[in-house]
Amino acid sequence: MTDIDHVFSAQGPLAENIPGYRSRVQQQEMAQAIAEAIKHNRQLVAEAGTGTGKTFAYLVPALLSGGKVIISTGTKTLQDQLFNRDLPAVRDALKVPVTVAMLKGRANYVCHFHLQRAMSEGRFYSREDAAYVHKIQAFAENSATGDKSELTSVPESATIWPAVTSTRDNCVGQECAFYKDCFVMEARKRALAADVVVVNHHLFFADVMLRDEGVAELLPTANTVIFDEAHQLPEVAGMFFGEGYSTSQLMELARDSHNEYLTTIKDCTVLPEATAALEKAVRDFRLIFAYEGARLPVQKALALRNFEAAYATMQEKLVDLAKILETQAERDPAVDNCWQRALALQALLQRWHDATDANLVRWVEVFSQSVQLHATPLSVAEGFSKQLNAQPRAWIFTSATLAVKSDFSHYLSQMGLQDAATGHWDSPFEYGRQALLYVPQGMPEPNSAGYVASVAAMALPVIKASRGRAFVLCTSLRAMRELHALLKDAFAAEGLEYPLLMQGDTARSELLERFRRLGNAVLVGSQSFWEGVDVRGEALSAVIIDKLPFAPPDDPVLAARIDKMNAEGKNAFMEYQLPYAVITLKQGAGRLIRDERDRGVLMICDPRLISKPYGRRIWQSLPPMRRTRNVEDVVEFFASSPPDPA
Repeated sequence: MTDIDHVFSAQGPLAENIPGYRSRVQQQEMAQAIAEAIKHNRQLVAEAGTGTGKTFAYLVPALLSGGKVIISTGTKTLQDQLFNRDLPAVRDALKVPVTVAMLKGRANYVCHFHLQRAMSEGRFYSREDAAYVHKIQAFAENSATGDKSELTSVPESATIWPAVTSTRDNCVGQECAFYKDCFVMEARKRALAADVVVVNHHLFFADVMLRDEGVAELLPTANTVIFDEAHQLPEVAGMFFGEGYSTSQLMELARDSHNEYLTTIKDCTVLPEATAALEKAVRDFRLIFAYEGARLPVQKALALRNFEAAYATMQEKLVDLAKILETQAERDPAVDNCWQRALALQALLQRWHDATDANLVRWVEVFSQSVQLHATPLSVAEGFSKQLNAQPRAWIFTSATLAVKSDFSHYLSQMGLQDAATGHWDSPFEYGRQALLYVPQGMPEPNSAGYVASVAAMALPVIKASRGRAFVLCTSLRAMRELHALLKDAFAAEGLEYPLLMQGDTARSELLERFRRLGNAVLVGSQSFWEGVDVRGEALSAVIIDKLPFAPPDDPVLAARIDKMNAEGKNAFMEYQLPYAVITLKQGAGRLIRDERDRGVLMICDPRLISKPYGRRIWQSLPPMRRTRNVEDVVEFFASSPPDPA
């Protein structure tokens, strides 16, 4: 095996072949630890501070291992970056004959069957969709992969996509006339044949659950599994180890069944009435809930006026539709598919309502057009540890944020990683020189009425000192909107001309591009901007955080977990809520310093960082920035010319 130390040295293949590569001790040590874990089929949880170069630290030993490797990333954007940029660069530098493939969920690939149907029916939501469908057709005829991310001329948010892609529900499988040309099947074949497969967390856990249900494996058996951005795993795993459904699945079933009436079974005249009745029942059920964005524990949902009656009507209309579809199922594979979906949804609706599994927390999430009914496990540890111990292989978990002051116990217990080794590598950045942590004096308690107004007032002098160039990160959408309005008024009153952007104004990627391009903008954001955002250079010189990111105590799953832990004699606040807040805060703080030349101020407005006994534990988990409580130090920091890097 090639010597890891040599690969990462100043004279090694990475330095020779990759522009801008710099040898870092932390990266080298982390790569050695990963190589050992792979060699001995061990579990390793590795926290690597920003700038360590963790991607290369796991890619080098993975590519040199000679075994089959699955790499799972947090988002499709990171997946594309890894597959298109980082993997080829390292593979070429090492000159190893490794084949690589990328696999995404089926909704990312154009479906020939649904595309042809959309073209022939010609019913579109908008004029844009009618134009887009021709572009998609030309793309499908010429693309090797059918991956919609390659077709940049059709926005990812375009309403045409659901009509020309498939879901697990509406795919007709081997009965499909286009099965031999299916982009999803081709992607799976490439993945089975490749040495290294790049997936994302959602797909990985979807496959874990599908495999448990006896469906053919989507992912090849691997010697090594590597999770990047592994701090996201507990939440993603919870989605898949639980159960639930959305009312939009019922609406889609009604729509697809009606399409079959229009195209295949026109003589089944009772079908339109049944699909319309189901759609009405679903809409009536949605109207029970007052506003979108609500997350209700099941007890609150069941107590709503008409909940039980509307739920029963929805079940009844679904049963009626299923009976009609059963009489027509033999006539066409797509009709049979609708019938099978109706039966599966019937079972789901019944199971959610009956609640026979005590480990699942039932709760309801309300969106503008739909209602999601969840059943989430109190813990994913047991379900995931079964996967870990199914057969010998190496499992690597890495992120910049997994520990609380170098203590990994919270993460290990969440994921059922009793046997895992751990490693922590600090960032190579000189935080004492590059950054300042400012906690303002005189802030009220975070739950007081005027708290957001105080955040705006305290943030204004920092924004003026940094000449815009700031992220304002909020812990809720309500606070984000209020802060944006307050800053808008303050900018107008003081004649400040910094562009003021807000999450939701446009797509995240577009907002970030505008922020970078403008160079002096202030972006007010919520959850979307706390992680996975990389703005290097002076365009981002201040990160202002409104309050410590504790999960909302009325979150149904969190409340159930707290009750369970406290009942077991544990301290839920110290063992669960505090570590969650620390890991989230570290993500937000990590937006500030992205390379050796960055300088900036991290402002955390929450007085609990100073006033509460646990505050010390929180700030000791943050990078070792110089700390101050005086705004004058912030002004001086921005006024001083940056010292030359050592």
